[in-house]
Amino acid sequence: MATRRCVLKCGSKANFFHLPKEEHLKTKWLQFTIPQKYSPSLVLCSRHFEDDCFLNAIKLGFASRLILKEGSVPSVFASASSSVSQPMDGPMRVLVTGGSGLVGRAIERVVKEGERREGEEWIFLSSKDANLVSAEETRSVFQKHRPTHVIHLAAMVGGLYRNMRQNLDFWRDNVHINDNVLYMSQEFGVVKVVSCLSTCVFPDKTTYPIDETMMHNGAPHESNYGYAYAKRMIDVHNRACFQQYGLRYTAVIPTNIFGPHDNYNIEDCHVMPGLVHKTYLAKKEGKPLEVWGSGRALRQFIYSVDLARLFVWVLREYDEVEPIIASVGEEDELTIKDAVDAVVEGFGFKGEVIYDTSKSDGQIKKTASNAKLRKYLPDFKFTPFKAAVKETCDWLTANYDIIRK
Repeated sequence: MATRRCVLKCGSKANFFHLPKEEHLKTKWLQFTIPQKYSPSLVLCSRHFEDDCFLNAIKLGFASRLILKEGSVPSVFASASSSVSQPMDGPMRVLVTGGSGLVGRAIERVVKEGERREGEEWIFLSSKDANLVSAEETRSVFQKHRPTHVIHLAAMVGGLYRNMRQNLDFWRDNVHINDNVLYMSQEFGVVKVVSCLSTCVFPDKTTYPIDETMMHNGAPHESNYGYAYAKRMIDVHNRACFQQYGLRYTAVIPTNIFGPHDNYNIEDCHVMPGLVHKTYLAKKEGKPLEVWGSGRALRQFIYSVDLARLFVWVLREYDEVEPIIASVGEEDELTIKDAVDAVVEGFGFKGEVIYDTSKSDGQIKKTASNAKLRKYLPDFKFTPFKAAVKETCDWLTANYDIIRK
């Protein structure tokens, strides 16, 4: 089956773009009559048109009339408007890339615990299902699952020291992954994509607190610029998709995430899973806990289960292309030493804690504002930090033999 996309206006002729070259030789085009209850300008995706007669277009549920005519060669036609909306007929089919990771598993948990709506299908994709660096494998996954919505979490990720060693790898792999997922989403008619960014996308030299408007105001920190620039390009891609095709693809910018199912490889992981794993081993082996850096760096931590609830909300309710920061408030910012103390308490560790100041602290501060989030969700309750840390410590203890380490 060929994939075609079209931009339509009420009662107007539909011209096709992104057609295979040979399709331009055919003298066929479609006319839809759109019920007026929909927005005056619609971007519709005819994902299932068959080469011979396009009859499957009726299944989209938007057209009250479908006319096939002869005598006009399809041509490029696109329209974007701030009033573009993309109503969907029927339940969502949500594809979650990176579905076996920290945030993916948390989303799976909250969906099972009550966020799933009747008729919805949630597909959690892991790296075993497809290598999203490959355009061919990405296309095959989209052809197989035909999602209506995508939560894009898949990425090459790592902690401070791995980023410092492999900036080129982080840049190249993530640019390929992101472009493949977003382009296939566009081509296969995905109504909405919510991608995951990181506060590392923000400039190193900036004023605080950081907000969503400041992403492109300067260079990111030199320690992880490859990853940061690759993530920034998601925002560029989203804005261009809206400008050119009216697609409302967006992104969430979480602060430091932690929780069950994280990557606990001490050499390559982020700060919180590294602290959790190190403390577990120090207690088990009766050794001092060695912390890399001075402990002075400041971070806002968000529990993966809280972030998962916010991702589902963004998918259902948030209608902006501009990304949104998902974070606790500025008043809840902690030093790394505060985080160490919470992990030590979570495990009941009684040994010595040593700070190795010969190791880098990374970016000392990247305080983010959650004012925009609070405007939308003033009553959202985050899990208390120490309670979330304790649950994470207990999960690692119970699952140590199977964790990523």
